[in-house]
Amino acid sequence: MRKEAEFTAFAEGGATRLRQIAYLMCRDWHLAQDLTQTTLTKMYVAWPRITRRDTDPFLYARKVLLNSLLDHRRLRSSGEVATDKLPEQPDTPDATAVRLTLLDALAQLPRRDRAILLLRHWEDHSVEVTAEILGVSTSIVKTQSMRALAVLRSHLGEDREVLFS
Repeated sequence: MRKEAEFTAFAEGGATRLRQIAYLMCRDWHLAQDLTQTTLTKMYVAWPRITRRDTDPFLYARKVLLNSLLDHRRLRSSGEVATDKLPEQPDTPDATAVRLTLLDALAQLPRRDRAILLLRHWEDHSVEVTAEILGVSTSIVKTQSMRALAVLRSHLGEDREVLFS
């Protein structure tokens, strides 16, 4: 009973944040909700094992979330068609337009680069924690973070001045 109450408290407290992270990784609110539910289901099944370890359950949940997204991408058939045409944007960027521009630029990055940038700069984790979550070395996190930021800057182009002014 106590373990179920602990899991319920964890799920109620962390579901919104997990869903936001999932959205930033996949850019689809429906898929983000599904990934969050999958993550919480896997967490519920493994909860006794997770609580026996001396780890933060939210760190474990983020790792499960990332793995669920990568599994989903591997299994999904390619039904989407990419296009190089962007919708028309207003002359004066507002907060929503700036946010969408940044999200579009992030979406153009490879999944692991996007995950590294989100963990390092959105979630504000150290290089070491990011490496642990992704299961890679710290040098990979540093190198790919630097390269991904350069690619992100090139994707943003002229919009970069608007975003960072």
